[in-house]
Amino acid sequence: MSDDSSFEQDVLNELGDDGLHRLAQELGTDPVAARHVVASAASGLADELPPDAVASEAAAPPEDAPLQGVATLGGLGAVGGGLMAGVLAKATKPVATAVAKKTGLPVATVTRGLELLVPVVLTVLSKRGAAGRKRSG
Repeated sequence: MSDDSSFEQDVLNELGDDGLHRLAQELGTDPVAARHVVASAASGLADELPPDAVASEAAAPPEDAPLQGVATLGGLGAVGGGLMAGVLAKATKPVATAVAKKTGLPVATVTRGLELLVPVVLTVLSKRGAAGRKRSG
């Protein structure tokens, strides 16, 4: 079973203060509200992934489907490919709707925020996968 709060914290840590401020600007809110959006979004996105993808002891992805292509663009990142990127992209709309209901922000605004957040989530998943490979290797 995954620890969603640990995953959310890892996403916040990866995002950093500057990223959180940029996300707050994109959402038209303050960093405290942006932090709530990140927590809700990370939790929602994590729910769309296989349980072992989020676990801190995550096993490495299969060699033929590695996470890749997480490159920085504008400081927050852009997705260039990877198996989880496709899964997360499909989850963005329902997660944005759920987060919008929780926060009262417009769905379109939350969707733009998630577009900035998904690469950060992929980076966290990639790092967790690498840590799993080190422990199992």
